[in-house]
Amino acid sequence: MDRNHQKIGLVNWVALLAATASAGLVAKMLESSALGAASALLGSGLLAALVSWFQMHLEQRERLEQLEYDELNRSKGGSALFGGENDTFPARRSREIFEKWVAPTLTILMVAAQGAALYWIWKSLTGAPEIHLDQAPLGMALFGFFALVLFLLGKYSSGLARLESSRLLRPGAGYLLLGAYVSFAVTATMGAVQGGLVQWDHYTARVFSVILALVGAETLAGLIFEGYRPRVKGAQGRLLYDSRLVGLLGQPEGIVRTAAHALDYQFGFKVSETWFYRFVERSFGWLLLIQVAVLFLSTSVVILEPGEQGLLERFGRNVAERGVLDPGAHVKFPWPIDTVKRYATKEVQSFNIGFVPDESKQKDTTVVWTLSHYKEEFNLLVANRSESTSANSTNGLSVPVNLLTVSIPVQYQISDVQAWAYNYSDAGGLLEKIANREVARYLVGVDLNEIMSTGREKASVELRKRLQDRSNELKLGASILFVGLQDIHPPVKVAAEFEAVVGAQQEYQAKRLAAQGYFTKTILLAQAEAARRTNQASAYRARRLSDAISKATRFTNQVAAFNVSPRVYPERLFLKTVADSLKGVRKYVVAATNTSDVIQLNLEDKIRIGLDTDVAVPGSRPQ
Repeated sequence: MDRNHQKIGLVNWVALLAATASAGLVAKMLESSALGAASALLGSGLLAALVSWFQMHLEQRERLEQLEYDELNRSKGGSALFGGENDTFPARRSREIFEKWVAPTLTILMVAAQGAALYWIWKSLTGAPEIHLDQAPLGMALFGFFALVLFLLGKYSSGLARLESSRLLRPGAGYLLLGAYVSFAVTATMGAVQGGLVQWDHYTARVFSVILALVGAETLAGLIFEGYRPRVKGAQGRLLYDSRLVGLLGQPEGIVRTAAHALDYQFGFKVSETWFYRFVERSFGWLLLIQVAVLFLSTSVVILEPGEQGLLERFGRNVAERGVLDPGAHVKFPWPIDTVKRYATKEVQSFNIGFVPDESKQKDTTVVWTLSHYKEEFNLLVANRSESTSANSTNGLSVPVNLLTVSIPVQYQISDVQAWAYNYSDAGGLLEKIANREVARYLVGVDLNEIMSTGREKASVELRKRLQDRSNELKLGASILFVGLQDIHPPVKVAAEFEAVVGAQQEYQAKRLAAQGYFTKTILLAQAEAARRTNQASAYRARRLSDAISKATRFTNQVAAFNVSPRVYPERLFLKTVADSLKGVRKYVVAATNTSDVIQLNLEDKIRIGLDTDVAVPGSRPQ
């Protein structure tokens, strides 16, 4: 190992140390998540460069030791000065111990440090970015300088490692180039933050976190696989702390070389030496630049789907003169200068109050109170206007409230997209909180039995009105379409007892109504019987009175007639009585009075009167 390589490795380590320390200091000054993630990536390279420089030192000692041993062998005729190989080559033994125990241990520590840094970065991304914008130009200038220095050092080190086959220079060179690109990205991010795109700080931090996680995962996987790799005596082992992913990100041209070797092997001839491949290789940068330019210009056109509306923002600020963008194609400045926020204003959106749905239970259409049919249900207070009973009274006082589980879906549409987007940072979440509050307020003022029976429709209308009024008051820009109150029931734990109480109340009501029916039936029947008997007595009285009056009147008239004709009237009355009594009776007249007659009677019933052919026979008795 050339001493010049050790110096270059030391310079690489010092450059990474300065970049890491500066990134950490500036990240603390600006409170930037992106700078913190960049310092974690540069810190990983700092550890790798330090370990590789130390291994360079050990290999240089081993090389000098071998040279001294060869020189002594030539001067002493090949006789050994020392007994054992371990005593003869202590530097080699140190290098082997380092590669067998120290390097894996340091690699494990590096992976642990990467995991801790990754945890710290993601924890810092929970809140909104709060960057000191007055210090952003300092970060841009400093990281722009580091980007240039790290790029030059990385290119020189990677070229030297490739030309002279110095594998120990590769880890530091790869991290130098990756640090250069990271510094370029941080500089661009600080510029965007200075322009008003503060959220870009978190976006860049997330990208750096993903890269750090992939590098750590690759290093850990390589460490595990290295333990199962067969060893060949005399062959150099793989550097555990050298990340191929870092080398690929730092030197993307390596992909072209790898592809060239793969094509040559696949086709059996030097495809990499053809004019077309040489043209693509020479023009790859320009072709990639053209593709990036076309992709960049394609962001100048945005197409809004039917039912969508958009708001144009320039550097994160609304372009008021463009107003609301309707469905169709619209032209704007390329990203990231102009961006369009899309909102589905015609879509009916919804959220749930009082429960968290469970997808696994949605197929069960049978809903019973005693079984939970949601992932999570919440209990709300509702008023109790019923009289005190033994079940809900304490010391003779009625409990004024009950618990009720409600499952209320709320459906709404965005009516004013600008108010929805800019009046509040999370209008949907605010609307959901307002709905929960209004439902809780309403339930504490209604009766339990009423809301569970006849008051649902009224409650739905009233809740929708309250929620719409509150939304209008806060200028949310939402139109409330529907508030459902279909699923209202007692908590699952007490549903069985509630059903038992309701069943007892229903049974009591049924018996009470049956008693009332029997009472009403008995009273009405008694009244009808009394009225019937009263009417019969009245009719009997009227009939007897009429008979007595008629008899009295007839007797008065008979007395007058008798006074007029005392002889004729009695006879006439006698004859009339006889005629009336004999009316309809068959009569036989016997003329002779001094004969013995035999009369024969036919007592058969006649078909009808007039068909009678009976003949009086002397000696027979009339019928």
